[in-house]
Amino acid sequence: MWSPEREAEAPAGGDPAGLLPPEWEEDEERMSFLFSAFKRSREVNSTDWDSKMGFWAPLVLSHSRRQGVVRLRLRDLQEAFQRKGSVPLGLATVLQDLLRRGELQRESDFMASVDSSWISWGVGVFLLKPLKWTLSNMLGDNKVPAEEVLVAVELLKEKAEEVYRLYQNSPLSSHPVVALSELSTLCAGSCPDERTFYLVLLQLQKEKRVTVLEQNGEKIVKFARGPHAKVSPVNDVDVGVYQLMQSEQLLSRKVESLSQEAERCKEEARRACRAGKKQLALRSLKAKQRTEKRIEALHAKLDTVQGILDRIYASQTDQMVFNAYQAGVGALKLSMKDVTVEKAESLVDQIQELCDTQDEVSQTLAGGVTNGLDFDSEELEKELDILLRDTTKEPLDLPENPPETFYTNSVPNPRISDAELEAELEKLSLSEGGLVPSSKSPKRQLEPTL
Repeated sequence: MWSPEREAEAPAGGDPAGLLPPEWEEDEERMSFLFSAFKRSREVNSTDWDSKMGFWAPLVLSHSRRQGVVRLRLRDLQEAFQRKGSVPLGLATVLQDLLRRGELQRESDFMASVDSSWISWGVGVFLLKPLKWTLSNMLGDNKVPAEEVLVAVELLKEKAEEVYRLYQNSPLSSHPVVALSELSTLCAGSCPDERTFYLVLLQLQKEKRVTVLEQNGEKIVKFARGPHAKVSPVNDVDVGVYQLMQSEQLLSRKVESLSQEAERCKEEARRACRAGKKQLALRSLKAKQRTEKRIEALHAKLDTVQGILDRIYASQTDQMVFNAYQAGVGALKLSMKDVTVEKAESLVDQIQELCDTQDEVSQTLAGGVTNGLDFDSEELEKELDILLRDTTKEPLDLPENPPETFYTNSVPNPRISDAELEAELEKLSLSEGGLVPSSKSPKRQLEPTL
């Protein structure tokens, strides 16, 4: 499903039709409705009005974000959203609604809300407005002219944040003051044109993150030190440091130029020697030596300037550390405002007293409940002794031993009657000694063996 957020993630540039919602190519009836003009008032048909506005308003902003621009015109949007030779008839109404909601702002109104006196073309924007724009505003006509430049407020804020991060991550951030020309070169990839770059600086100035000053015909920009800090006005120290930085750059360029000149003199002397022109070679060598002496002198000056700048940067770092320490001490004092040694000792004593009370309560609860009956332990001991003595006098009623049964195998013994056992006993007696069995002889019960 299409949404402005998904479209905004698409890469910038290219044919916008390839990144438009699906119904753009598939639903002719729907697109005919969306390309038609709005009614005079929303009260006539609020459903149709809201449907068109809900389609075009996000699409206009997402298209601008995808293109990486913060400035837009009605004419450019009409060209971008052409479909089969037709242009949307309600784009002017959409822009009016975005202006009413504050999501768009006229470029001239935005510049009037910020001090833009340092911009060379700032005054011209107000003076060169077409006469019909002025008459339209005077007569109360809220129509948006096709050539009027509008600013996407949220996109401008995003672009300003991008430029600020770009500066913070660059070598220029070593000092808060930077030349406007150097900053413009740094932001060339983020700001497609000069007017966008100036609008971004105005937005940062509106957020109190930069301030711009013209010094000796050159504009310098001062950034706030932190992402949430407010920029301070440009002072004499900032101007002095900026001048030192410019001197350092000038000296570095001069040294590089003289080094190339010395190398050129050296080559001329070599060629003169090969050609046998000794005097010309000597003059070239003398010029080389003079240039090298100038380079040495410039190097000494450059070292001095760099040393001063290093000390300034170190002092600024020391100041930042000092401010951090000071803030930390202040925060610690506030956090320890109501804490004293006496209060701490009193608190520890209270904790110990509560712990002792808890231990006593636990011991009391562990003693159990007697339900009002008090037992004498000595009487209980005597009664227990009597019971033990009576128990030793009585014979023990033990169960009888069960008859022993021997098994020689795991197979069960067969059952044999008494008559069979008597007959077997007689046979044994007769065979062993002629003994005569007597009826009075005791009977033995033999266990059969297997």
